Amino acid sequence: MAKWYPGRRLSWFRLSVVLVVIAGLVGGGFYAVNSWQDHQIATERKPWFDAYVDVTSTPSLAFESPGDEGQRNVVLAFVVASPENSCTPTWGGYYTLDQAGETLDLDRRLAQFRLQGGSAMVSFGGQANSDLSLVCDDDDQLRQGYEAVIDRYELGSVDMDIEGELLTDTPAVQRQAAAIAEIQESRTETEGLDVWLTLPVGPDGLTFDGAEAVRAYIEAGVQIAGINAMTMNYNSGTDDDLSDIVIDSLNATQAQLQSLYQEAGINVGDATAWSRISATPMIGQNDVREDIFTVEDAQKLAAFSVEKGMSRLSMWSLNRDQQCGANWPDLRRVSDSCSGVSQAAGEFAKTLRTDRPGTLMQISEEFPEADDEIVPDDPETSPYPIWNTDASYPEGSKVVWNHSVYEAKWWNEGEQPDLPTENGAQSWRLLGPVLPGEKPVARPEIPAGTYADWAKATEYRKGDRVIFDGIGYEAKWWSQGDSPDAALVQPDASPWRQLTDAEVARIADGAGAADGAGASDTADTPEPTAE
Repeated sequence: MAKWYPGRRLSWFRLSVVLVVIAGLVGGGFYAVNSWQDHQIATERKPWFDAYVDVTSTPSLAFESPGDEGQRNVVLAFVVASPENSCTPTWGGYYTLDQAGETLDLDRRLAQFRLQGGSAMVSFGGQANSDLSLVCDDDDQLRQGYEAVIDRYELGSVDMDIEGELLTDTPAVQRQAAAIAEIQESRTETEGLDVWLTLPVGPDGLTFDGAEAVRAYIEAGVQIAGINAMTMNYNSGTDDDLSDIVIDSLNATQAQLQSLYQEAGINVGDATAWSRISATPMIGQNDVREDIFTVEDAQKLAAFSVEKGMSRLSMWSLNRDQQCGANWPDLRRVSDSCSGVSQAAGEFAKTLRTDRPGTLMQISEEFPEADDEIVPDDPETSPYPIWNTDASYPEGSKVVWNHSVYEAKWWNEGEQPDLPTENGAQSWRLLGPVLPGEKPVARPEIPAGTYADWAKATEYRKGDRVIFDGIGYEAKWWSQGDSPDAALVQPDASPWRQLTDAEVARIADGAGAADGAGASDTADTPEPTAE
């Protein structure tokens, strides 16, 4: 028998112990390296909190003015297919991208938000309407539809909300994944494109269809930023706190994500998998009457997300982050503009963004420096009239002042848009800067014959509409002999209000137009969209 050392015989027992120790050291080294790499990947970015904003909901949420303590990351929802043209992206089915820029001033408001340090992404899909991929079967036009939104709003992040009919339509999900993969591949390294998949979950994690959607995206070659679990509407039938059910579903979803990547031959560590999991609770009253997500639930979820290293946390929606007023008839019925639970305004967002200082991925975080040189506003490059101290402005009027666009919050006269009034109130809402290349916006006109001319001898009732000096007015209450133009100088006392440009534009497009002095436009305001 060979000798290892003089005078010592080789012991197979000792040799096996040595080999086990060596293997342990090697294995431990590999584990330590992998664990270190896993942690490094998982902590590449600072964790952030974003909140969904329902763009077409009324009343419109002024996300562009977050204030010192406001929400700095938003998800603008939802871009869906046009009812008239299946491959054309629209906001909620109501506005094309151009119409949203004109009617909602969305481009300007987004520019203002970013100037204040905010970051935004856009959500495609949702529950209420049809995603482009569901109805557009032309691959090139589908990709161009998504790309038009990404390019127009200069997005570094997108949210693909896959639910409802789309979730069970495998070919449509595959078309969507292929289109997004092409767009992502075409982006330069400095641009990049974070792609989040927002999917429904149950207490046991992703549904079968949800897991299939993730699989389709992985197979298409999309670099998925993460899975955003819609932690809402569980209808579990248990007495557990909703936050406990949410946490169970997130634990299950994280394990599923690791399995899906392993199935594709991609090794994803535990910490990395957690960094790619997000949760979006429906704050307050859920659609399921028994499910109520409280501020205490938000506190537990926020603490859990930090403990697990989840990079993203969100909520539906910023529009709802306030207590319902006394006139809301049933707190158990979901409102699009309040939560249905006792809370301070903005309390859910403040709670969920605790210890989350990061921002969404953007193409550029550099903003132009302010120009100290004072250049007068130019009517040729201003979309709206220059503010005039001698003019009166009804509610909803838009003006340009110092290269910014303002909208009147109520009737005012002689109140400079960028200065508060004597009582400290702001009569104007800042929408954002005048954008490069803008020209005067042509004010829409009511087609001839849509409404009758105002007549002094005619009796008018609430809702009746008339034309006076080419301008449209609507009666606020019964009147006879009161000239509508008095509304321009005495809006509170006048029985008339001037129609807004948005209302006139919809009338000109054929929505709500009717003949006769007593006709009312019942389609002025889109119905609130649902998540």
